[in-house]
Amino acid sequence: MLDLAYRLTRSILFSMDPEDAHHRVLSLGGSCPALLGALAAGKPDPSLATEISGLSLPSPVGLAAGLDKNGDAILLWEKLGFGFLEIGTVTPRPQPGNERPRVHRLVEDSALINWMGFPSAGAESIAERLTALRDKGRWPSIPVGFNLGKNKDTPAEGAPTDYAMAASRLAPLADFFVVNVSSPNTPNLRELQAADALASILESTLKNAGDRPVWVKLSPDLHNEAAHEAVRAAVSAGVRGIVATNSTVSRPTDASRAFDRGGLSGAPLFPLSHEKVESILQAAGDVPVIGVGGINSTDRARQMLQSGCRAIEIYTGLIFSGPGLVAQINRGLAS
Repeated sequence: MLDLAYRLTRSILFSMDPEDAHHRVLSLGGSCPALLGALAAGKPDPSLATEISGLSLPSPVGLAAGLDKNGDAILLWEKLGFGFLEIGTVTPRPQPGNERPRVHRLVEDSALINWMGFPSAGAESIAERLTALRDKGRWPSIPVGFNLGKNKDTPAEGAPTDYAMAASRLAPLADFFVVNVSSPNTPNLRELQAADALASILESTLKNAGDRPVWVKLSPDLHNEAAHEAVRAAVSAGVRGIVATNSTVSRPTDASRAFDRGGLSGAPLFPLSHEKVESILQAAGDVPVIGVGGINSTDRARQMLQSGCRAIEIYTGLIFSGPGLVAQINRGLAS
């Protein structure tokens, strides 16, 4: 039923600016999560339950960071069938992000190019609002993670402090954290994937995360040797999960080549993300890998899991296939 409703409304949403449409949907999801959840029939089959980093997940299908940056629809995602979710990216201080327009749909490719630049209400504001929600008994029963980033105006040498500040403020709410050093939309951020810089950031984050597991999110554009070095540095620091991958600056389709900045996500990313995941798995050892990038079907979800990922995350697939995609993947995996 939710798939039909989305097909009827998609043309309206796609006639709007992508970011405006996104906020409209989040607002509806935040105000009517039970209604959308009932339409989705998204509760996962018990056979899909798994465990990662000591977290019990009712499904290995998670919500990727970027869709709900400030936790505006935090009660919706479990009702759609997600087994865990990432809020964010959250920066320690509020910031507006890059100038608009900063999201572009490539409808023929089922892809997005975004140049968001971590727009965030800031860790303090998000923590206050979500704490009040939780104190009212309105909180998901699935694991809630926070994807952390540094502020745009923070120099590289100050990055460890930024990640530590955000982790410290959000730790009472978090089940896990994800250190984001791989977005292409904050200048020089991806340089922090270098082993020494990454080790310093992870050390400060881990000290401020309490007993919450910390994961790190890497770029699909890293050469395999650099990716392996980043993974080894992360594992040595005590990271308990690798999220692979973020969006790409490569332009694999004709339509995408019209844009010279921003990260591409969606269907065309899958070959690159899957290849990078298989490489990262070689270096990760026993540390779980969470596969992300271009997953828009049960088949692609299964490919990631069969490669060795312990879980997957989706985002752009929801934009083009609709929120019923989560239940569809859950059903396909269970069968």
